[in-house]
Amino acid sequence: MSESESWEYSLHIPNDPRAVTVCRRTLRLVLTVHGLIGLVDVAELLAAELVGNAVLHTEGPAALRVCWSGRVLRIGAWDADPEPPRGGGEMAHAEDEGGRGLALVRACSDLWGWQPLSRSGDRGKYVWCELGTAPSHPGVTSRAS
Repeated sequence: MSESESWEYSLHIPNDPRAVTVCRRTLRLVLTVHGLIGLVDVAELLAAELVGNAVLHTEGPAALRVCWSGRVLRIGAWDADPEPPRGGGEMAHAEDEGGRGLALVRACSDLWGWQPLSRSGDRGKYVWCELGTAPSHPGVTSRAS
């Protein structure tokens, strides 16, 4: 599979704080085997924030979705709560315990957003972000030569 071919992975997780670590490690493996090691560190941070919010602020299951379009990596987290994500606005104060997650996502990704879901009887929301390969992420390498 070349770097230009599209792919997608989904990981369904329980509402458990340990799921964040599972998602980070899974994402690292997926990006490494696809030759996108240059995106690993930022992608792990973004996935941890998105999944962490899903686990912390909701009571049901969640899912991590990772898509590669050949030039853009999209990382998203689904959860069962249809309410808008918390903290999407301004940066939290330094003394606050939380509230920095979506500010980090906004600062470290090229694009981010969310959408409520209600098709096929599924409810909830999908919060996503994107990382491009150039020029803001010049360390992306390819297995394909």
